[in-house]
Amino acid sequence: MKFTYLTFTGLALSLASASAFSKVTPEEANKLGTELTLFGAEKQGNASGTIPAYEGGLTEDEGNNPLNNRFPEDKPLFVITKDNMSRYKNHLTNGQIALFEKYPDSYRMPVYKTRRTAAYSNEHYDKVKKNATSAELVAGGNGVSNFDELVPFPIPKSGLEVIWNHVSRYRGGSVERNVARLPVQRSGAFTPIKIRAQYTAPQYLEDGYDQEIDKNILFYYRSAIKAPARLTGNVLLVHETIDQIEQPRLAWAYNAGQRRVRRAPQTAYDAPSQASDGLATVDQTDMFNGAPDKYDWKLIGKKEIYIPYNSYKLADQELKYEEIIQQGHINQDLARYELHRVWKIEATLKEDERHLYGKRTYYIDEDSWQIALADHYDNRDVLWRMSEGHPIQFVDINALWYVTIANYDLLSGRYLAELSNEEDKPFNFEKSVNRQSFTAAAIRRAGKR
Repeated sequence: MKFTYLTFTGLALSLASASAFSKVTPEEANKLGTELTLFGAEKQGNASGTIPAYEGGLTEDEGNNPLNNRFPEDKPLFVITKDNMSRYKNHLTNGQIALFEKYPDSYRMPVYKTRRTAAYSNEHYDKVKKNATSAELVAGGNGVSNFDELVPFPIPKSGLEVIWNHVSRYRGGSVERNVARLPVQRSGAFTPIKIRAQYTAPQYLEDGYDQEIDKNILFYYRSAIKAPARLTGNVLLVHETIDQIEQPRLAWAYNAGQRRVRRAPQTAYDAPSQASDGLATVDQTDMFNGAPDKYDWKLIGKKEIYIPYNSYKLADQELKYEEIIQQGHINQDLARYELHRVWKIEATLKEDERHLYGKRTYYIDEDSWQIALADHYDNRDVLWRMSEGHPIQFVDINALWYVTIANYDLLSGRYLAELSNEEDKPFNFEKSVNRQSFTAAAIRRAGKR
């Protein structure tokens, strides 16, 4: 199904006409599959050979658990530490450098051979190529018209187009996740908050896409807290809209103690995210989500950066959380970094807007359009927090997605880790859900203790 959402008020039409970005020409779109990959990345490797040419990614489904390590024999090429960091500074972000400086005795980055494993289905490649010549930003960049499901701008011309590619990227269509969020104290102490969440794009609803109901819906989301006991039964429901200025995100919360469902309009922007102990904002979920209207987005360009990739060690279901969580940061011996080309974009808070973060810098993997790293600055322009997403290629659904996200507070020494190693069925892409699963009545039933 195709998103054809447009705003029709006079103000929105004037914004749309003033702010729409040009579609690429058919000639430009023909680069997809030739000099560019079918998803819009540079097909060739870099001049030094440290980034290889793209050869189709990792697509085989061996019939095994997709979390199993595809590269168990790989060893680090080298390890970056505080002592040798200056040698690699050109390939590090400010947030990574800050972690080396804050934890000089323990923080390290094992760097492995670069493997460009991201891959998607032919159906999705066809949609992306069609989007290249049809999709446009509207309403000042706060909405997109005429795009089909995912990645509207494979050949981006602006920072806004790049962030929309991340927000709309493919994550399996519909997935039930069993995950733990672990707010980690300065001492390294933590209590897992266990969550069952369902993410479903409207095209993947069991009862089908409805043009009238779903025309401005990017996805439906529901999450219920399973532990600890004091939070058990609290449920959040979100209908994520495409243009959140014309129609703000629709959210409801069920409080198990009060046994009531209430609208939750505050579930947006810099409100504390669910089960984060104040260590992450709502719009840091999935590295970035929601309306982009509070910021001016600048496309800096491409860079070669050491980013988390092929993080199969961190996905190991035999690991216990206590083996991953350490004081200050996760166990870096389990992390894997590779040199990849990324799009660098900078978001600067508009003068008439308010947010905890005055500036944010994002590094987006060119092969998947997924944010790999993010630096968050406060309103004094001081680097405050750093986020990194550790992904693997899920060969069963043909998509690259996170298995671990870490949000580091560089000032307090605390951090928030999102893990699923101890959870049963951490990623379930086979569960079918219908529209009724995302109603206020459904979250009331889900919240019963």
